[in-house]
Amino acid sequence: MQITHLIKTASQQLEHLSDSPRLDTEVLLAHSLKKNRTWLISWSDKTLTQSEINAFNWLLKRRVQGEPIAHIIGTREFWSLDLRVTKDTLIPRPETELMVEQILERYPQTTGINLLDLGTGSGAIALALAFERPDWNITASDKSEAALKVARENARRLELEQIKFIAGNWFGALQSSPKKHSQFDIIACNPPYISNADPHLSQGDVRFEPLSALAAGNDGLDDIRLICQQANQYLKKSGMLIIEHGFDQKAQMRSIFNNYAYKSIEQINDLSQQTRLCIGLKP
Repeated sequence: MQITHLIKTASQQLEHLSDSPRLDTEVLLAHSLKKNRTWLISWSDKTLTQSEINAFNWLLKRRVQGEPIAHIIGTREFWSLDLRVTKDTLIPRPETELMVEQILERYPQTTGINLLDLGTGSGAIALALAFERPDWNITASDKSEAALKVARENARRLELEQIKFIAGNWFGALQSSPKKHSQFDIIACNPPYISNADPHLSQGDVRFEPLSALAAGNDGLDDIRLICQQANQYLKKSGMLIIEHGFDQKAQMRSIFNNYAYKSIEQINDLSQQTRLCIGLKP
C-alpha cells in the first residue's frame, strides 16, 4: 500500500473522532516510520512494507479508541518546544501559548524578573518563558510528583535547567521558602476550571488526562478563587497575576478578581475571540 492511500483510508476511520483526522493520521504515520510529515509528502507514492503497515495500524487502533495523539507518541509541541507528556500531565493546549505571549509582551526586560508558574504540569509555560528569557528567575510548582518528574525531564532535555521545581499544592509549595512573601513579579497559572459535573470529562481526549488538572468544584472555579485569594501576599508591589480560564467564564473571572481587589484588570481574547485570560495587578 502506498503512503498516500494509507493516509486516505486511515483518515476516514478518524473522521468521527477528530477535528483533524488527516493531521492525526500523518502524525501517527510519521512517528511509526521515524520520519517527519514533510518526508511523507515527498515520498507519498512510496509503497510500505507489511511490517510498517502493522506498526502504524497498532497506533491507529489506539487513536480510534480515543487515546490522545500526545499520549500515543509521547510528546506535544508547545511554543516550538517538543515536550514529553504522560498520563500524569495535562496535554499542553495551543491556546495556552496566549499566556506566554502576553507575559513576554508586558515584560520585555531580560533580567530581574521573578516568576512563579503554579501547577506547572509538563512544564510548558515555565519552559517556554525560560527559553525566551533565560536570565529570569523562574519557579515552577505542582502537587503531583509524577508531573514534576516529567517537567524536570523536559527541562533537562531542552537544556533549560535554570528553573526551580518545587512540590506542593498551589502556594503550599512555598511554605518552606525562607522568603516566602512578596517575592514574585509575575504569578502565572493554568489551573483546573471545568465543573466536576461537566459531561465532557467523560468524552474525547480528556478521559485520559488527570482529573485534578481539569476539574475544580461545582462551577470549576474553586481553585481559581483560592489562588486569587492567596496570590497577593506572594506578589511584589504591582506584581501581576495571570490566569487561564474557560471560554464561558469571563464574567465570573472578573467578579473574582474584583472581589479580591486586584487592580487594572484585563481580559484577553484568543484568536477565536473567546476570552481565555484574566490579568490583574496586586491590590
